[in-house]
Amino acid sequence: MSTELRRLRNYINGEFRDAADGRTTEVVNPATGEAYATAPLSGPADVDAAMEAAAAAFPGWRDTTPAERQKALLRIADAFEERAEDLIAAEVENTGKPIGLTRTEEIPPMVDQIRFFAGAARMLEGRSAGEYMEGMTSMVRREPVGVCAQVAPWNYPMMMAVWKFAPAIAAGNTVVLKPSDTTPASTVLIAEILGSILPKGVFNVVTGDRETGRLMVEHDTPAMASITGSVRAGMQVAESASKDLKRVHLELGGKAPVVVFEDTDIPKAVEDISVAGFFNAGQDCTAATRVLVHESIHDEFVAALAKAAAETKTGRPDDEDVLFGPLNNPNQLKQVSGFIERLPAHAKVETGGHQVGEQGYFYAPTVVSGLKQDDEIIQKEVFGPVITVQSFADEAQAIQWANGVEYALASSVWTKDHARAMRLSKALDFGCVWINTHIALVAEMPHGGFKQSGYGKDLSAYGFDDYTRIKHVMTSLD
Repeated sequence: MSTELRRLRNYINGEFRDAADGRTTEVVNPATGEAYATAPLSGPADVDAAMEAAAAAFPGWRDTTPAERQKALLRIADAFEERAEDLIAAEVENTGKPIGLTRTEEIPPMVDQIRFFAGAARMLEGRSAGEYMEGMTSMVRREPVGVCAQVAPWNYPMMMAVWKFAPAIAAGNTVVLKPSDTTPASTVLIAEILGSILPKGVFNVVTGDRETGRLMVEHDTPAMASITGSVRAGMQVAESASKDLKRVHLELGGKAPVVVFEDTDIPKAVEDISVAGFFNAGQDCTAATRVLVHESIHDEFVAALAKAAAETKTGRPDDEDVLFGPLNNPNQLKQVSGFIERLPAHAKVETGGHQVGEQGYFYAPTVVSGLKQDDEIIQKEVFGPVITVQSFADEAQAIQWANGVEYALASSVWTKDHARAMRLSKALDFGCVWINTHIALVAEMPHGGFKQSGYGKDLSAYGFDDYTRIKHVMTSLD
């Protein structure tokens, strides 16, 4: 007996709509491997309509006072708290994540981040006016950039939607947001929540595939394109946006080094690193997946990490004893499995290395040792519950290997030596360096990387600034 699939719809100019040509895609719950909904496969007409709505709404939203925008965002934060269980249910169906961890690890930060940007809305300051030329006074205006085309990923679809819309709307922009084609449900629910608070056209959602995203980025209306996703997708966005010189904000892949020195507290480091590596099935661009350990403690550390991994559970969303759920989709399961299948002969799988169960896309927490710097699994992003371990001889080698990848988003250093920690924090070429911790984030601090991890910042005043432009105004005193 077939079950009728739920029908998700685009949100454009204050109303829910099907795709103009009626096309849809099925949305699959990764914990079961079964479809539970359909979503519009949006085409040119849908993107045109969303962009037209956002452009029409922009002058009015731009001209609201910062206090009005703050009030709206605070109402949105309150609504997220009130609708928390609905948001959790949608996100769990989207991703297969554990219900309890979604409730404790995603809802509170999201609400806090929205409230942070509500405060930032009232901090649109330029430099003080002054006379830099005789007879002339200069001032600086900080203004919204305009319509923002935003593309969110599938690993944290709900939270990444917040990271996109909150700073953009706080700064006075309007938004057209596309969730991943595999995880649209929570974003459509967010549209319902925001639609009850914001003027129509300020926030719009179109669902669809890569082609939908390309249509958004290449559209002549947006002044800015923002994407969180793969390096490949980021490069395509940068290339497409260059055709009319759109501003681009890219938060892409990562391959975070975790540098563990001989003086570290091994039990604590293992506990924290295993959680930071396996949380969300390792589907996190800052995940602690590339561990470099001093040779004097290598064997002890690997044994302890393998034991911790073997004791870590993956399972269904309603299992309260699991750390992470499934990989997001069958392609991702194939990618993670492929890395393990292609391991060189010198590598050793200490634990894991296999799919779990026959239903859904679950993969066992995995630790791989014996690796060399030029191995594929060291150089490329796995984006799964796989932690690799390398042994280094000294500080110089640790720095060289840590920096010796194309990514530069996040890193961590584990040592009791303060001077060493400070040296490493300077030497590591990553947008974030954690010391004796990993993966912690706060709304006040910037998140973003260098090299092939992209450019621009999420969160913080820096992330807010990315959604503004600077204008010089000079007036004659005569």
